Amino acid sequence: MGKVTLSKSSLQKERTQLKLYQKMLPSLDLKRQQLTLELGKAREEHEKIKSRLETLKSETREQLPMLAVEDLALTGLVMLESVKVETENIVGVKLPVVREVKCSIRQYSMFARPFWVDILVERLREAAELSAVIYTAEKRVAILEQAKRRITQRVNLFEKVLIPGVKNDIKRIVTYLGDLERTSVVRSKLAKRKQPSAMEETLEP
Repeated sequence: MGKVTLSKSSLQKERTQLKLYQKMLPSLDLKRQQLTLELGKAREEHEKIKSRLETLKSETREQLPMLAVEDLALTGLVMLESVKVETENIVGVKLPVVREVKCSIRQYSMFARPFWVDILVERLREAAELSAVIYTAEKRVAILEQAKRRITQRVNLFEKVLIPGVKNDIKRIVTYLGDLERTSVVRSKLAKRKQPSAMEETLEP
């Protein structure tokens, strides 16, 4: 912030600036509150999906205990093929959202594999989809965290720096102009008191 000029025009300018800052602050604070709410939702959704994946893994281990002892080549049964991610605008912030997840399943003989391989394939497919969604959910949280930090910095700038600074400048200008006016009045009174004396001196012979 530059050095303020102590004048009436500067006072008017500072008052106009103060009104502008005070008008902008509520909208900035509202956006901060909205982002805080959205961030809370994003974090909750992220944890929900992570919990679902952990539950899926746990259920799979319970339902298919033979996975720990069977010597079968099960890797590569399910492959993540594509993830369709679109962008949505939330409170002015662009966030990724998963619209579609495609997985490919490797062909396998129904007779050469145990019956439970079908169950395993379904569990692996769901796990792959959840992993893709978790990755996007993490990005949403990170983007919202950054957006919240930025808007919080702006709110703090207005609340703690700009508005107090302008108010202080206005106070300084008002005080200066008030002192200037009082000084002018005193000089005027002194000048008036001297005038009769000067007239008397000119009238004396």
